[in-house]
Amino acid sequence: MRSKCSRGFPLVLLMLFVMGWSPAAKAVVEIDITQGNIQPIPMAITNFVGQSGEDEALGRLISDVISANLERSGFFTPLNPDSFIERVVDVNRPPRFANWRVINAQALVVGSIRKQGPDRIQTEFRLWDVFSGRQLAGQQFVTSTRNWRRVGHIIADAIYERLTGEKGYFDTRIVFVAESGPKDRRVKRLALMDQDGFNIQNLTSGRDLVLTPRFSPDNKEITYMSYEGGQPRVYRLNLATRQQEIVGDFPGMTFAPRFSPDGRNIVMSLQRGGGSDIFVMNVRTRQTRQLTNSPAIDTAPSYSPDGRRIVFESDRQGGQQLFVMGANGRNLKRISFGDGSYSTPVWSPRGDLIAFTKKTAGRFLIGVMKPDGSGERILTEGFHNEGPTWAPNGRVVMFFRESPGPNGGPALYTVDLTGYNERRLKTPTFGSDPAWSLPIK
Repeated sequence: MRSKCSRGFPLVLLMLFVMGWSPAAKAVVEIDITQGNIQPIPMAITNFVGQSGEDEALGRLISDVISANLERSGFFTPLNPDSFIERVVDVNRPPRFANWRVINAQALVVGSIRKQGPDRIQTEFRLWDVFSGRQLAGQQFVTSTRNWRRVGHIIADAIYERLTGEKGYFDTRIVFVAESGPKDRRVKRLALMDQDGFNIQNLTSGRDLVLTPRFSPDNKEITYMSYEGGQPRVYRLNLATRQQEIVGDFPGMTFAPRFSPDGRNIVMSLQRGGGSDIFVMNVRTRQTRQLTNSPAIDTAPSYSPDGRRIVFESDRQGGQQLFVMGANGRNLKRISFGDGSYSTPVWSPRGDLIAFTKKTAGRFLIGVMKPDGSGERILTEGFHNEGPTWAPNGRVVMFFRESPGPNGGPALYTVDLTGYNERRLKTPTFGSDPAWSLPIK
């Protein structure tokens, strides 16, 4: 199967084979991730074997990527390779499962890598259920050598999906605002990276302030707000060509843009006097339509996955609260009624929840609620949390948190939907305003 990708998402050739397993087979190591506090599965991830020292060195790097991804999910505990009794030298031979049971491994990942030319590698892996001795999954990839990290992400996705029943989110990217310099002279650039913080690319120079970047549904474009030329406007940036263009010629400040799920429209806020209203613009025709009309500040719109509704924040009834309306601006309804103020809502890819920032009694919280406002639940709190964004499987939320003090700044964090697995994502600079891509095609 041949995948067509933009320049930003390199080509990967994939052949899928699954042996010794059928959908009816029940694996001992399957995990129900809908539970609250989950006991991680002990897993052995061996170094991928190769035909040369160079192959094996690259195989170790791929194994490390797989291990780091799965450990960070909170559902798996990769075992220390020093505890391994058996050294895998041939992935085509079943392992001696007794050697893996004795170290308490419930699942086993083995793999191989070999060169197919100056700049091509073939990689394969197999996932074994140690208790039943059954192979659960296997895949083989042929790709450019430079894509080795992505191979690790794709394998981690396959393992995650097979053992949890949920789609993985490791073969994805994050666009965010990379911040550097002192607080009073902070330089802000748009930046792009893999979901684990590697392969960072700066997309803008830092000459102009940039905010709220968001991916298009096909991952080929980003829309964001920039103060280029001193006028705050919404822009589109093509990731392949790096060409940018202004979204509409509006008289006032435009901000908080986001693509519709089908990519045909961009919804945004337009400043009008002392307030702002929400407008939608057709990307192709440039025709615009006003969705809200009030003296309040209506902003931060986010579509439901089916494109039929929009959630946004507004102070039309006093403090900042969350409202839902139809994509045509009708049937507006307030959904947040808790103590404090609510902001930066974003609809889950599943459509079942809305994530938000909440400020109450001097505390900044990241939480979720159902689209009708029920079931509000706080996932995490901190000095200054803000800007949630969903992983494409709807299981993980990323946000940024400011650290106090004169040398402090924002950093990116993730938290599982259960609220039990909060992790900081390391970046070489401060980071804010993250947005998660859909899976790479």
